Amino acid sequence: MSGRRLHIADEPSHARAPPVRSGLMDITSPKPQKSAVVTGAGSGIGRSVALALAGAGWSVTLAGRRAEALEETAALAGKDADVLCVRTDVTSADEVGALFAATRDAYGRVDLLFNNAGTFGPGGVPVEDLSYEAWRSVVDVNLNGAFLCAQAAFRAMKEQDPQGGRIINNGSISAHAPRPNSVAYTATKHAMTGLTKSLSLDGRRYRIAVGQIDIGNAATEMTQRMQTGVPQANGELAVEPVMDAADVARTVLHMAELPLEANIQFATVLATAMPYIGRG
Repeated sequence: MSGRRLHIADEPSHARAPPVRSGLMDITSPKPQKSAVVTGAGSGIGRSVALALAGAGWSVTLAGRRAEALEETAALAGKDADVLCVRTDVTSADEVGALFAATRDAYGRVDLLFNNAGTFGPGGVPVEDLSYEAWRSVVDVNLNGAFLCAQAAFRAMKEQDPQGGRIINNGSISAHAPRPNSVAYTATKHAMTGLTKSLSLDGRRYRIAVGQIDIGNAATEMTQRMQTGVPQANGELAVEPVMDAADVARTVLHMAELPLEANIQFATVLATAMPYIGRG
């Protein structure tokens, strides 16, 4: 199916209009259509991955908090892309449930979740000054939101016929090495690795493959400060190199298109010269 779909999940489920579909059915293509959900699809890595998937022929549900940003991503995908916009707060179990219900209603199944929504939280705040509210906000999005989305995808993949699918969690190289004054973000990204391993084990019997991509210094809104200087472990400020987010998207696409009998458990993609390997 081609053509853009629009679904705004900001009303009670009983009040929502059904998704609007447009375009022509392609009855000549022998390749079965695959469906992906991308969270945090309104900007950054989420947008780049959504565009890569749509460009490769996937039907893509774009999820995020800002409807206008999702529509911008949909417009970038082009008029022939098969996309569905669902405004979603991943910290709400009800909204995550509505997201996956809308995806199944539109596409019939869920073949892929790119579990990407995240926040760094207040940058540069020493641990002794970090408020509980700020800590909780990061944990709610990066860990609780990731769990809710993974759980909903897991349920859908377990129940559908043919059974199975793939979940790719967006970790970070902060899952391996922290930055100064990043306790909330770093803790949640370490927790993401545990989530990935546990889901991978539990998903085996249902043909659900679960992997994680750990990203370092992709050029997005979140990393703009890298180009003006960020604190290093030795207390200095230093400019750090970045890489094109499209390079991350190509890696995710490769992971996504493997057969379910094969899985990239962990992948690390980073700007080649960034201070990570070695002592800075």
